[in-house]
Amino acid sequence: MAMYQRLSASLLAGAVAFYPRPALAEDRKPIYDDYPAESPITPVAATPEPIPASTPEPTTITTALSSTPTKAPSSPTPTDLLTTQVRQGRLFLYQQFRAAEVGFNDILSRALHIENAFTNTIASLAPSPESGEKILPGGIYVVVAAMAGSIVARNRGRFLRGTTPLAFGTIAAWSLLPVTMRNVSDLIWQYEKRVPVVADNHLYLRERAEYIWSTGVAHSAMARAQMEEKIGDARKKLEEVVSKGH
Repeated sequence: MAMYQRLSASLLAGAVAFYPRPALAEDRKPIYDDYPAESPITPVAATPEPIPASTPEPTTITTALSSTPTKAPSSPTPTDLLTTQVRQGRLFLYQQFRAAEVGFNDILSRALHIENAFTNTIASLAPSPESGEKILPGGIYVVVAAMAGSIVARNRGRFLRGTTPLAFGTIAAWSLLPVTMRNVSDLIWQYEKRVPVVADNHLYLRERAEYIWSTGVAHSAMARAQMEEKIGDARKKLEEVVSKGH
């Protein structure tokens, strides 16, 4: 019971001590009083102190670099070796394909060049429209003349059977297609000039042929004149005989 009284007294004393006291009249301030003007306070900017930069000592950097372990070069792996071999194989195949393509293009270009040259050559052999020469009927006559030569020489030797149609056809061609044969002879001469020996022999044979032809024409003219002279003498003698008989 005494303990209970002591606890009650302690609680009462604490409540009295912590109970809020009412403010006095002199401490109260009127509500409508003006507040005193506050003087402006200029804030002073604080200057930060410079912090010295810490520079590492060169000896420390050198020591750190020297202490870094260096990697030893590693040997290529099978994947790297396979990649290298595949790359070399692809480069080899590409080079071979490129070489084949270039070769095919060269062959095609040569074929086209030969075709154009052949076409231009055949076109250059044709006579000009101004000459009035026609190939179709003249060519048929030349073929017929060559066949006639083969018929004439069918019972002769091999040499005559081979040269007679050629001679008949050549003579007919120079007679019926002179412009075309001139173009053909000029083309043959262009090819012969590439071989000097053949060109020299051709010139020699041509000169001999022209000499023989001119000599044959002259001799034929002389023989004709002599024959006409003899025929005239025989006619005169015959006339004299006839006149004496009467």
